[in-house]
Amino acid sequence: MSTRLSPLLTQATGVTAVRGEGVYLFDAEGRRYLDFTSGIGVTNTGHCHPAVVEAAQRQTGELIHGQYTTVLHPALLELAERMGDVLPAGLDSLFFTSAGTEAVEAATRLAKQTTGRTNLIVFQGSFHGRTTAALSMTTSKAAYRAGLQPLMAGVFVAPFPYAYRYGWDEETTTAFALRELDYLFATQSAPRETAAIVVEPVLGEGGYVPSTPGFLEGLRERCDRHGILLVIDEVQTGFGRTGRFWGHEHYDVYPDVLITAKGLASGFPLSAIAASTELMEHAWPGSQGGTYGGNAVACAAAIATLDVIEKEGLVENAATLGVHLTSALGDLQQTHPMIGDVRGKGLMVATEFTTNGEPDAFLAKQVQKAVERRGLLMLTCGPLGNVIRWIPPLIVTREQIDQALGFFEEALAESVKEG
Repeated sequence: MSTRLSPLLTQATGVTAVRGEGVYLFDAEGRRYLDFTSGIGVTNTGHCHPAVVEAAQRQTGELIHGQYTTVLHPALLELAERMGDVLPAGLDSLFFTSAGTEAVEAATRLAKQTTGRTNLIVFQGSFHGRTTAALSMTTSKAAYRAGLQPLMAGVFVAPFPYAYRYGWDEETTTAFALRELDYLFATQSAPRETAAIVVEPVLGEGGYVPSTPGFLEGLRERCDRHGILLVIDEVQTGFGRTGRFWGHEHYDVYPDVLITAKGLASGFPLSAIAASTELMEHAWPGSQGGTYGGNAVACAAAIATLDVIEKEGLVENAATLGVHLTSALGDLQQTHPMIGDVRGKGLMVATEFTTNGEPDAFLAKQVQKAVERRGLLMLTCGPLGNVIRWIPPLIVTREQIDQALGFFEEALAESVKEG
């Protein structure tokens, strides 16, 4: 009997990667690709960073699996301590899991159990995962939920301040989004029933849309006023991606619970939630656990990842090169009107494609395929599929970004001709 992968597991590119090094992936024929997907924002330190490889290899020879509800292991304890150097003040207690969706589920359990409330509020365009509770909170694309509804009850959706989509300035959009949130409190989920507001500082799958100034602060104020927990999902925005260590650090706001994954361990499956010890202690016994959470090899890789980010100044590199990238894309926008919007923070940048003011997913896909032919891997996103996202590893150089921009400009010209 011959077996193969499920036909439902589709690939965004036509590449079979056999090796990765730095910002590059290589196929079986030795062709090199600039990888501006980073495994969907995972390989922030690049592919196979020597320090991460060495740490994982060493740990593999000592202990691969130390199941953390049975025994503790040194890498887990060291990582928990090291995270204190980068976490917001007061978030001094950690629970490690394997994937971002698991961490989201753990955060929702924590919020409901500690507040005694049933409801959650999320935002239009959000992506929080594919398991049942997390999927119930995901609104970035109908396909994720298709054939599975009804999902978990008690999840309510408010508008995210997506200024370009609404066609308003940021101040107007922020006021609208907060006003609609208050209306949701009055009509669907009363504050006394709302356990948590869960939000991404920058929408990920929803189109790489940064929060507007004042929006997250408005959420924090309402959470404080009503005794609601503010849960910030930093799965894609964390570990330097936005030019700050955490995406919420661009705003004057602090989380009650922080969710992290992706860049945490440079490609090894590891995620976590962080909260205050006081909050964690109020959750129910037995509500946290899992077979593979806090895996020893993944924890060792995460410790090495923290070292690389600090020693190589990757947060600062993301901030500096993010300015260069968005400026260069802004220049391209002036001569290529199909780029309707350029937005982002750090090295989490979007180019949204429109034709005559309408979303153009076909053009975005054409450009994505055209850059692949030139040796550049990119991904689309957004509910309508008309956004190309720029997420290179944080070790990327200005020269590599400029090369990618050159491929992108050529692809724009080619796609216009074909169109």
